[in-house]
Amino acid sequence: MFALLRAFGLFVLTAVAEVVGCYLPYLWLREGKSPLLLVPAAVSLGAFAWLLTLHPTGASRTYAAYGGVYIAVALIWLWGVEGEWPSAWDVTGAIVALIGMAIIVLAPRR
Repeated sequence: MFALLRAFGLFVLTAVAEVVGCYLPYLWLREGKSPLLLVPAAVSLGAFAWLLTLHPTGASRTYAAYGGVYIAVALIWLWGVEGEWPSAWDVTGAIVALIGMAIIVLAPRR
């Protein structure tokens, strides 16, 4: 159980690093904010890539499973940072993605 919680926490940290790394250039390009935001964005994306290496399974399976958590974290970001409440469809999609992630992570392996 601890290993599962650790993996989920690592997925969440990985997703936050990716969202931050992509959101900061968005602010620069779409909102006219300072190009200096590219510096922490690059650091965040570097952390994202490094965090992916800490997962115990192969890169492709990790990235596939991680996608479900990324969707949920992005919707939390939408609400918490951008101030827009996710729709029922958004939440339903995130639940479906998390179920898919659970199938990938919890599948029996040899």
